[in-house]
Amino acid sequence: MFWFIVLVIGSYLVGSIPCGYLLGKSRGVDLRRQGSGNIGTTNAFRVLGKQLGMAVFFCDAAKGFFPALIGAHHAPAWGVAAGLAAVVGHNWSVFLGFRGGRGGATGMGVALALVTKAIFVAMIIWLLVITMTGYVSLGSIIAALSVLVIALFFNVQFIYFIFLVPAVVMIVIKHLPNIRRLRNGTENRMRIW
Repeated sequence: MFWFIVLVIGSYLVGSIPCGYLLGKSRGVDLRRQGSGNIGTTNAFRVLGKQLGMAVFFCDAAKGFFPALIGAHHAPAWGVAAGLAAVVGHNWSVFLGFRGGRGGATGMGVALALVTKAIFVAMIIWLLVITMTGYVSLGSIIAALSVLVIALFFNVQFIYFIFLVPAVVMIVIKHLPNIRRLRNGTENRMRIW
């Protein structure tokens, strides 16, 4: 039990590392005050450019991947707990006054460690939606929702749905402002290619 608690707290703290904020600050930019005000990948792409945007993406994904992988090495339930803690840390970072990103890249990193095949298919869907519409937020929402169906198709162990369902709910809730803008036709498009 002691090591489980250490894993969960450690995963939350790793997830809390604000990659976008730190990389922005390295260039003299506070992402919280630029663009959408979000510290995640999409705003980093818009404000900092493709190179740093990709760096933010990989950093945020790694924050989810490694804690979940370490936890899953011990037991699937530990991987799930570590993954959830990392996503919560990213979304509500202790280092940023319990504010943070939307959890897409970090959740993807966790899913890559726990349900690899399902997340690869979801990533293809994400890329297709972004390529066709230019809306990163729409791609993230659709990919997050689709991963639940894809996981069922791949007969993913039930334990992993204990991560997937809350993670998808958190991603959708964090994207509610984007959903409102999409409905109103005011959401910003972004071409990633």
